[in-house]
Amino acid sequence: METVIPAPGHSHSQTRGHEPDGLVVALFRTEAARLVGLARFFVQDRTAAEDLVQEAFIRLSRSLGRIDDETKAAAYLRSIVVNLARDHNRRGLMSFRHRPPARSPEPSAEHHVTQNESRAEVVGALQRLPLRQRDCLVLRYYLDLSVDEIAETLGIGRNSVKTHLQRGLRAMEASLEGRQ
Repeated sequence: METVIPAPGHSHSQTRGHEPDGLVVALFRTEAARLVGLARFFVQDRTAAEDLVQEAFIRLSRSLGRIDDETKAAAYLRSIVVNLARDHNRRGLMSFRHRPPARSPEPSAEHHVTQNESRAEVVGALQRLPLRQRDCLVLRYYLDLSVDEIAETLGIGRNSVKTHLQRGLRAMEASLEGRQ
C-alpha cells in the first residue's frame, strides 16, 4: 500500500485503507494470538507473554508515524515482541520455555513423561544457542516465517538469517545427539 504524506502540522501518518487506529486493530485481530505464542518461547508463563504482546501493541501505536509501509507493520510488531522478551529475560524475571502443545485426547502418563523430557531437551538446546540463532530458529520453525520475513523482523540481512539458521540447526543437532 502507498503511504499518504500527512499535511504539515499533522502528527501522525495515515495510510490508504487504514486509519492509524484501524491498522493497530487489524493487526491485533490477525497477529495477537501468534505473537503470544511467539513470546511463550521466550518467557515462562502465558500472562507474561500476553503482557509483552500488549506492550508491543502500545509501542506500535505510538510509533505509527514512523511506519511508511503498513505491510511492514507486522514485522515491526514481531521485532518489538522479540526485543521485549529479551529485555524481560535479561532482568531475570522469566526463563526461556517452549510453549505447551495443543491438547489431544488423554495420552498415557508415560507419553507425558517422554514428551516432556523431549521438549525439555529441545528447549535446553535452544537456550544454549546464541541469541540470533535462537531467534532465527524460533521465527522459522514456530511462526513459519520465510527468510525474508525473519530478516525484516530482526533487522538483519537474508544471508545472515540463512547462516544463523544453518549454524543453529547444526548446534541443535549436535547438542541433541550428545544427550541420546
